[in-house]
Parts: sequence; C-alpha cells; structure tokens
Amino acid sequence: MSATVPQIDFSDRQAGYRALAQALEGLLAAEQDWLANAANTCALIHAVLPELNWVGFYFLRGGELVVGPFQGNPACVRIALGRGVCGTAAARGTLVNVPDVHAFAGHIACDPASRSELVVPLVTPQGLRGVLDLDSPRPGRFDAHDERGISELASIYLKASCF
Repeated sequence: MSATVPQIDFSDRQAGYRALAQALEGLLAAEQDWLANAANTCALIHAVLPELNWVGFYFLRGGELVVGPFQGNPACVRIALGRGVCGTAAARGTLVNVPDVHAFAGHIACDPASRSELVVPLVTPQGLRGVLDLDSPRPGRFDAHDERGISELASIYLKASCF
C-alpha cells in the first residue's frame, strides 16, 4: 500500500470498517516489525476514523503498560495493570468501552479533552502483549460497530507483527 491515506466513507459503518481493515492489511503486508506496524496502524486509524483525539498502543513491559507509538497529544507513559481504562482492559483481557470517562472510577486523564474511550487488549497465544487505545472528545463516540471494527484491526496488527 502506498503512503497515501485512503478516503473511506463511514456512512455505512460496517462497510467502512471492512475498507479500513483491507487498507491496514495492505499497509502491514510487507512488514513484520511490531514497532513499525504499531506506528503505521495508529497513523492510519487516526487519519481515517472521525472524531478521535488519540489513538495508540500501550505495551506490557515489566508488569505494567508502557506507551508505544501513538497519534495525538503527549500521553501518560506508564499505567499499572488494573488502573484506568487501559489497565482495566489489560487486567481483564477483555475489551472495555467507556461512553463517559468521567463516570469511570479511576480514569486516568492524560488528555482532558477525552470524553469516551475504547480499549482492546492485544492477546497472543503467549499471553497479553498490550492494548490498543482510542479516545474521543465526544461522549458515547464508540458503539458495537467500533468494538467489532477496532477488534478486527487489532487482530490484523497482531497477525502481521512478530513479537
């Protein structure tokens, strides 16, 4: 895939996510490096999906999540497992969708503009590798289409990347 960002219409959310998944597969097809793939995955998602103010990875290092490649404002560097939305998703090993981060007990406010958050854990047969985190300034931004779509993108990232 070229370095140009595809124009994807999300008026049909399911079709939009299919097109985004296809674009990500093409972008990552010739690369196996987990770090390079994480950087390009964030850049593509941030450029294509509307109403996002942060997209990034946190990777499990020494028993805590450490910020990896991202698009958006500077981020919290380290997050304990079980703390905040990212740490909760990592500790549970399940997707966490928070429509209003201000109502989430223990939310870590890295960017005060963020109002909703979607976090997908990155799990391989070897265990938890980290999380893919998306923030939006709009409350209730993420729905079931986003949950399925972002989970698929996380899966594409994991399949393409060698850890």
